[in-house]
Amino acid sequence: MATRSERLAEFEADKEPSATEDVELLCEDHRGTYTLPFPCRRVGREWCNQTTGQIIEAEILGWRLWQR
Repeated sequence: MATRSERLAEFEADKEPSATEDVELLCEDHRGTYTLPFPCRRVGREWCNQTTGQIIEAEILGWRLWQR
């Protein structure tokens, strides 16, 4: 199992993606880190599910381009 530091190294945390890019989000809760199984986009100050438009209510640690 990858450590938190190893997971973080795979994601961007220092910059924002463009508003037209689908991304995969790395999130964290009391159990550890996880990725969301759907593409997301940054809309203003919020992260949203690209498919449904629903705002993501999670602690976001980083993002990377969607490749699924």
